[in-house]
Amino acid sequence: MRTRFILIGTSHAGNVGAAARAMKVMGYDDLVLVAPRWDDVLTRQEAIDRASGATDVLQRARTVATLDEALDGIEVLCATAMTPRDFGPPTRAPREHLPQVAAAAPQGVAFLFGSERYGMRNEDVWRCHVALSIPTAPGYGSLNIAAAVQLVAYEWRQAMGSYPVQSPAPEALPADAQAVAGLLAHWEQALVAIGFLDPAAPKKLLPRLNALFNRAQPTAEEIHILRGIARAMEQKAKG
Repeated sequence: MRTRFILIGTSHAGNVGAAARAMKVMGYDDLVLVAPRWDDVLTRQEAIDRASGATDVLQRARTVATLDEALDGIEVLCATAMTPRDFGPPTRAPREHLPQVAAAAPQGVAFLFGSERYGMRNEDVWRCHVALSIPTAPGYGSLNIAAAVQLVAYEWRQAMGSYPVQSPAPEALPADAQAVAGLLAHWEQALVAIGFLDPAAPKKLLPRLNALFNRAQPTAEEIHILRGIARAMEQKAKG
């Protein structure tokens, strides 16, 4: 499904770069600027710096004079308007509404963002099928445009099917029962050696330790560490 982010009347090059970065981390690269303040906004150093590696999005982006020129191939228009209108499309939270849009599988979806100072014009909002409003703290809903792009891009990615969380390393598996039994036996010897455990009256100490180790599900490396502690206790007792 084609996904486009349209910035209307943008005045700060840094915001354009930051918006490109916000898009790229969610897997989107179709950016259109409508009548930005600066003709060279996409190549300004501030935009490149704030893109932080998403320069390919800036290079693919295009600048047009009117909103009509930005809508080729788009079927569903979503405004982003924090100020409620007494007339126009329904206002919905992104998390509430976007799964419905994704389920309808339109050919193309565009998210429209207004200028930093004034937001979206009524005439542009009226053209849209929905006005997305990001729930914010009562009394203060001022979002930087790049932050708004990031939130909408994230919610749209969740609605479309999120990326899996990447673990930096494979998760270690819990040690097997034999390793845990060996650990328990080693700790029994060490606790006797330091005088903490009376072998003639062990009570429920060992079963409780066994339950603790089972709940903790230590890995093989953690078993190694715990047995190292037991060896240190034995050496201290001898010393």
